[in-house]
Amino acid sequence: MDDLFERTILIVDDEAVNREILGNIILSEYKVIYAENGKDALEKIHSNASSISLVLLDLLMPVMDGNEVLKSMNEEGIISDIPVIVLTADKSSEIQSLRLGAADFLTKPYDSPEVILARVRHSIQLFENSKIIHATEFDKLTRLYSPDFFFEYASQFDQRFPDKVMDALALNFTRFHLLNQLKGRSFGDEILKQIADGIRKALLKTGGIAGQNEADSFYLYVPHQDDYGIILQKINESLSSILKPSEIRLRLGVYSDSDRRFPMIQRFDHAVQACNSLRGKTSATSDICVYDDKMAEKEVFDAHLLQDFEAAIEQKQFKVNYQPKFNIKGDKPVLCSAEALVSWIHPELGRVRPDLFIPLFEENGLVTKLDRYVWEESARQIRRWKDELGVTIPVSVNVSRVDIAAPDMTDFITKIVKENGLATSEYMLEITESAYTSDQKHIIEVVENLRSLGHKVEMDDFGSGYSSLNMLTSMPIDVLKMDKAFIRNIQPGNKEMKLVELVLDIAKNLGVPVVAEGVETDEEYKMLKAAGCDIIQGYYFSKPIPPSEFSRFV
Repeated sequence: MDDLFERTILIVDDEAVNREILGNIILSEYKVIYAENGKDALEKIHSNASSISLVLLDLLMPVMDGNEVLKSMNEEGIISDIPVIVLTADKSSEIQSLRLGAADFLTKPYDSPEVILARVRHSIQLFENSKIIHATEFDKLTRLYSPDFFFEYASQFDQRFPDKVMDALALNFTRFHLLNQLKGRSFGDEILKQIADGIRKALLKTGGIAGQNEADSFYLYVPHQDDYGIILQKINESLSSILKPSEIRLRLGVYSDSDRRFPMIQRFDHAVQACNSLRGKTSATSDICVYDDKMAEKEVFDAHLLQDFEAAIEQKQFKVNYQPKFNIKGDKPVLCSAEALVSWIHPELGRVRPDLFIPLFEENGLVTKLDRYVWEESARQIRRWKDELGVTIPVSVNVSRVDIAAPDMTDFITKIVKENGLATSEYMLEITESAYTSDQKHIIEVVENLRSLGHKVEMDDFGSGYSSLNMLTSMPIDVLKMDKAFIRNIQPGNKEMKLVELVLDIAKNLGVPVVAEGVETDEEYKMLKAAGCDIIQGYYFSKPIPPSEFSRFV
């Protein structure tokens, strides 16, 4: 065995001669520490837990006997970390010791030194191999199955119970990354442990097994249930000690199909799809979704889009339209810039809405390639307007958190700006507000670098669900862009309007102009102008239009 001398054996016996006999045998291969009774042994275990590889434990001792030591180790959970071989001349007590967690026993009088060492080696090796398997079988934090073992055991479940209807469940929850950031990683770990505890309690009712897929998502394989509310109920009960209901929302996707020929992983892919379909739904009745025919159709549709992506880039099927922004501070609205927005003219499907393909590309790692296509087209268009119309129309392009994570993002933007002979102030960047909550340190570094080069940075979608007003003081931005949901219900004097006025007032004091996007009605326009909004974007002035139609605003 490798590194034997790095392992330590604790010998516990009240007879000094027995300690000496065993010690002389064990010292040939291991380090040894001694204890003369059970109480002394527990103290040694507590102070040397990380270094003790095995305990040789006599059963008959004063102060505290061996079985009492085993009971204490069980109660404290130590028995799962350190194997114990009991030493006894009484065979009747061996069974009780094994039931209390002993790994093996040595009968007095002892066998030859070679046999003793072989039993010690075997117990240590067996335990260490078991720990290696256990470490890969279970997630260390939640103690739920790791993905590979989860699917293996789920498949075994099918083989053992071929006639039982089983459902694949995918569970995730909202705001984990934000809570992790605001309250610290240890708090995030506690959330995961409480969710796992709730899952275990739910499985006592439903049966089945559970595993952890990613940090904030879980798999369950359970006998079919008519109502899965019990699972969410048990998890919410576990979370109630550390979180308010408003701080987190659980979502459960269900795939139910008795056809066992369908691959296990694909069943869970369908459950994940059902779970993901709950994004954006806020109704309390929208916490559980069962995979259905509509989702199957969408899965085929999504696969079609993914398959056609590369050809669409090469054939320029993606069209960049531009929605004008107007400065409304003066007597008349004045065109001040435009936002680049992409659409897809598919040769078979026709016009495909951005909300159908952009989230799909984000999930499948394609969004950066699409964004860079839009960035290049936008830079060329600014150049064309300069050459053809003799005017400069600054354009803002969308930048996702995935884009920001790319180490060459700033270099790429710098390259296309230089290639088209643009000033950096003409090429603006819209970074979604949610991106600022993911990795603030990195985001701030990237944004400050871009601003130092002369680019203006807009915080996009402010008010869409993640924001806090104090974020405005901590984030380096040049423009604040209020999400359309922020102004959708404004009326003179109502709460929504007062909140808009508050944001405008804070932004004014910070010297940051505000863009209101999604403005559609004359009433909204007049209220925002009266409240001191700087810039308006929306169908009130124009929908996104092709570059050829933009000259009418110049």
